[in-house]
Amino acid sequence: MTDPSLLILASLAEGDKHGYAMMEDIEQFSGVRLGPGTLYGAITRLEQAGWIRPTRQKDRRQPYTITTAGRIHLSGELAAIDRVVKAGQRRLKPA
Repeated sequence: MTDPSLLILASLAEGDKHGYAMMEDIEQFSGVRLGPGTLYGAITRLEQAGWIRPTRQKDRRQPYTITTAGRIHLSGELAAIDRVVKAGQRRLKPA
């Protein structure tokens, strides 16, 4: 799973985070390092889709939260990925 949008949603599913915290979290759980341009471009698209929203700032960093619609979308995407993984695992088993 290397789609920046899904990685961001998965990160925010655990709790609100600002951009740098998302980058660090995503690298830790996925091994994928998102650059700032990729991260903030995806954040903009996710906001426009209504899947994340900014929360109240406590300092200069802007935290984001996943919305209910974002959780529903993430759940559906993860289910689809799970089906592909299971099919691939079945096909790899010796005949």
